Amino acid sequence: MIRCRAAVVVLALLVSLFAAPAAPAAFAAACAAPAPSTTQPGYLVADPGCNLDGTPFVALAGARIHTGITGGAAYRIEVPDAWNGRLVVYAHGYRGTGTTVYVDNPALRVHYLARGYAWAASSYATNGYDVGQGVRDSVALIDVFRRVTGQRARSVIMSGASMGGHVTAVAIEEYPRAFAGAMPYCGVLGDTALYDYFLDANVTAAALAGVDITFPLHPDAGYQQVWREQVGRILPALDRTTWSAVLERRSGGERPGFDSAFAYWNAAPSLPPLADLPFLFGLYPGLQGGTANIAPGNVADNRTTIYRSTDRLWPTAAEWRLNRDVLRVRRTASADPGLSGIPRVDGKPPVPVLSLHDIGDLFVPFSMEQTYAAEAARHGRSKLFVSRAVRGVGHCDFTAPELTEAFDDLTTWIATGHRPAGDAILNRRAVADPSFGCRWTRGAHPGFVAPACPATAARS
Repeated sequence: MIRCRAAVVVLALLVSLFAAPAAPAAFAAACAAPAPSTTQPGYLVADPGCNLDGTPFVALAGARIHTGITGGAAYRIEVPDAWNGRLVVYAHGYRGTGTTVYVDNPALRVHYLARGYAWAASSYATNGYDVGQGVRDSVALIDVFRRVTGQRARSVIMSGASMGGHVTAVAIEEYPRAFAGAMPYCGVLGDTALYDYFLDANVTAAALAGVDITFPLHPDAGYQQVWREQVGRILPALDRTTWSAVLERRSGGERPGFDSAFAYWNAAPSLPPLADLPFLFGLYPGLQGGTANIAPGNVADNRTTIYRSTDRLWPTAAEWRLNRDVLRVRRTASADPGLSGIPRVDGKPPVPVLSLHDIGDLFVPFSMEQTYAAEAARHGRSKLFVSRAVRGVGHCDFTAPELTEAFDDLTTWIATGHRPAGDAILNRRAVADPSFGCRWTRGAHPGFVAPACPATAARS
């Protein structure tokens, strides 16, 4: 399972998915030391034949493996002896800005092989929020697979978690003929909308606390400490009840379990070097000029955003005050239509896409699914997108049964053309229903607190 069990565990999970690892202190004798990249000056590529703990990467029973480095990216491929001719390309999540790249295994490795699917995964040649490089290196695996196995895959499924979900969504739009289907999960399906959300969380907290903040397009070396001190003034003055209501609406709308999600993420420390701050405050886009350290300018914008803490038809006096006082920020760069900067997700799926998201995820929020669903509907592609809500509070907090059921339903959809069921994520009343998320939740998700699911809802 991919699961966060407590606020303390959140950081460990995020470091594994989102923070660059230090190069291993020592590899086992059978492992090669990280090799200098041939394409990225200053980068090292960890030995794909070894895990980061120094243990060897070995084939599972009834399968054979291939590993190597190509184009500055490490890869792993595993093919079952009873191969069905189909391949899954897996895209990993964000790993910070360190200079050692490494490849690891997908969560569904065992299930892929059991179903007769081969899989391939890349380290990508770079770290950082470099979705374009992730797309290039992931798509290249299709040809690498043919070259090293001597066999061509009859069909390919693209899948990825978190930033890998962004990679997945862009890959199928940029290379529509390469894939038969896609399974992003906990994915950034709203491209730069994720940075708008990070902006929203921080500027509304500051406004509610009555603390003046800035958004420097070119922050200097001292700005991080300035922000730390400003957060120190925000926290004791913050009306958390109102801020929670605003965040709920900015992250997907009123829905079950949000109070537990709000408590969970506010108890979690942010990522280093701001681990002394509550989680969302360390993600303020102003800390890096809103560029995600890769875009040509600030990608976050809230000039036309109307912040709400209620669902009344007309804003309350308190909501008008919030919108009057909040810092407004203008973007200077947009999502890129190609593979540069932060690549744009158009919401035009050319193949069946089945996605999962935790409704309590406040890192990559549930609203990412709604953004993609709305774009797919606008382009007449709703029939090619299925979204499933899971009652968890963590990031990528899925049980093995949730992931395996989704994969099996996607492959059946591809084979038969029969679209599987999902959730009505654009229906506000459906999302707010106390049983929302029950249908596809399999097993316990520690930290998620909401009324119990009706006996019939989980399997209907």
